[in-house]
Amino acid sequence: MTSEVRTTAGTAAGVTGPVIEVRDAGIRFRRNRRGRRSFKDLFAGRRRRLRPDEFWALRNVSFTVQPGEAIGVVGRNGQGKSTLLKLVAEVVLADEGSVSVRAGVAPLIEITGGFVDDLSVRDNVYLTAGLHGMSRREVDERFGEIIEFAEIGAFLDTPYKHLSSGMKVRLAFSVISRLEEPILLVDEVLAVGDRGFREKCYARIQELLDGGRTLFFVSHSERDLRRFCTRGLYLDRGELVLDGPIDEVLARYAADTGH
Repeated sequence: MTSEVRTTAGTAAGVTGPVIEVRDAGIRFRRNRRGRRSFKDLFAGRRRRLRPDEFWALRNVSFTVQPGEAIGVVGRNGQGKSTLLKLVAEVVLADEGSVSVRAGVAPLIEITGGFVDDLSVRDNVYLTAGLHGMSRREVDERFGEIIEFAEIGAFLDTPYKHLSSGMKVRLAFSVISRLEEPILLVDEVLAVGDRGFREKCYARIQELLDGGRTLFFVSHSERDLRRFCTRGLYLDRGELVLDGPIDEVLARYAADTGH
């Protein structure tokens, strides 16, 4: 896997051409757990045979993304959508092919990632924002708006583990959406929580898109995909079936699944 130097947060200035390039990417998993790989495995690439307990979660996937594109990723459960976002976020590495990400990423793909159960809401805001590259001064400046957006001001000193699932979603979205990274990844997390807050999140996503951010959006909601996305990627059995305008991708997906 290749990785290029990231730009400063909040801008893709200095990047010419695609902000993301995925070339013949593939990643294999064990059926029961992610397997440990030896140095031999890492450098074997296509030459290593698939073991009996392994399968390709993604394979032969290629596409490029230009700055400011809004892309909806569709497919049935277990077809590689979340794995694709994790490759873009560089949470996992490709076993073959290459993934080049040339701008910073704000990931909403694992809602509990970076949060510590026994720390308070206040401490978790500073920790999580810091892990994503925000300085303490920047967190100080944005702390009030983060808490106000999350509607969680009465729980600043409450341990994170005592929050409801909906409160955890609100906190995570509020922190991540304040990062000034050019690429935003959203993976179904907004399915949790009340409708009113979800609409507030969608308004924030639109605000980020209007500001030139690039969006990867995984959802089973055709309405939401049409709302934000102009382009779609349709994954089936770990392969990219169609890359095209979102209306065409949704029509093909509906025809294949009978929805």
